[in-house]
Amino acid sequence: MKKKIYFFVNRYKFFLIFLVILILVTIFERNIGIKAFNSTKGSFLQMLSVLPPIMILLGLMDEWVSRESMMKYMGDDSGIMGIVIAIAFAAFAAGPMYAAFPFTAVLLKKGVKLTNVIIFMNAWCVIKISTLLFEISSLGYKFTFYRLLIDFVGVIAMGYLVNYFVMNTGEEDKVLKSYMKES
Repeated sequence: MKKKIYFFVNRYKFFLIFLVILILVTIFERNIGIKAFNSTKGSFLQMLSVLPPIMILLGLMDEWVSRESMMKYMGDDSGIMGIVIAIAFAAFAAGPMYAAFPFTAVLLKKGVKLTNVIIFMNAWCVIKISTLLFEISSLGYKFTFYRLLIDFVGVIAMGYLVNYFVMNTGEEDKVLKSYMKES
């Protein structure tokens, strides 16, 4: 029983700390506490509306797409095809950044090259078709084109830089092994 309580407290320590802080703020400054609670509630409800469909799609992808296929197209020997697929997945994706993390976990589980995972996560943030359409309508084609060009270069460079630093510190095996142990 003590192990379960310790595990719960250790795993959710930041949540519990901020919950206590929110309660204390509400006790001493009721209006600020209520505003903070309402803001947190709104964010939580938004997250609940986004994550279930993503989890369903991830479950389907996990079952329908074999590890061998993912390794072939996005693994260590994928080259430019892996980069193109990572950017395409991210460009057509919908939802906030926290929705990319479960998808990233599935990619790692399927044996996708770390460079392609980092490219996917960066592209999720800056290269989305919905954002591009908004940018074109409000900021113009020229601005959108140059920003997109810079983003493509930056996203790919960041993927290779992170991979380079992780590989040279010898941390990749630790990171991947710890992930595989948890899943």
